[in-house]
Amino acid sequence: MLKIGDFSKLSRISIRMLRHYDEIGILHPECVDDFTGYRYYSEAQLPLAGRIQALKSLGFGLSVIKEILSKYEDAQEMEQFLLVKRKELEEEARETQQKLRYLDSTLKWLRKDGKLMDYNVTVKTLPERYVASVRQVIPAYECEGLLWEIMCRELEPQNVQQAVPGYGLAIFHDEGHKEHDPDVEIQISVVGKYQDTEHVRFKTVPPIQIASATYKGSYEQITRVNAAVANWVVENGYNFDGKSFCIYHVSPGQTSNPEELVTEVCFPVKKK
Repeated sequence: MLKIGDFSKLSRISIRMLRHYDEIGILHPECVDDFTGYRYYSEAQLPLAGRIQALKSLGFGLSVIKEILSKYEDAQEMEQFLLVKRKELEEEARETQQKLRYLDSTLKWLRKDGKLMDYNVTVKTLPERYVASVRQVIPAYECEGLLWEIMCRELEPQNVQQAVPGYGLAIFHDEGHKEHDPDVEIQISVVGKYQDTEHVRFKTVPPIQIASATYKGSYEQITRVNAAVANWVVENGYNFDGKSFCIYHVSPGQTSNPEELVTEVCFPVKKK
């Protein structure tokens, strides 16, 4: 039999945690001295202690570990636990990467005096265009690629010719920002006349006056760019006059590097 201190050294689990494991029922001592209250463990419990430590290192909480230990010998059950944890860790990794990109873009745009670099805002008119359009409610803004996949798939049989400039853009039709299920429309300007498909509609879009700012880099800058355009619109005597949209000059379909993206944030405006 091993005293709790010796078992702690061999298992590399602190005495405090061993006592906690006993309280929550995932690793009980082999026996407890009725007179002294001392806990004693056996060498045969070391593999169980190793399992607990291994599961903790994978990110499982103690409540889940207790459930896993009850099914440890069932390979199928174990595989399901591990697959669920893998999915959770992948999502956490994506969120962490997004935060790192935002941090990097913020650092990049900081001036030496600690102020954020300004964005150049201009007013211009987009000309009348004949466009291919796909509009759907999608799960989230970052799922916009689903719409581009639909457009590419359904335009291919007609050999649709893109105009120059193509004005590939995304229009956001909701009144405000939505956490889920935004109503998004994508468009590209095309040359010629074509038949509508299951999801793609061809239409003529009238000219529109916009205030816009172009930035290079990842989507995490969008809030700062929006603020720059909004401040410019207010300070220069304009009113907002329609749905905001983005024009992709270098789109995610053209590069896998977020820092190479070039996006123009656009707001329809009219003079007060």
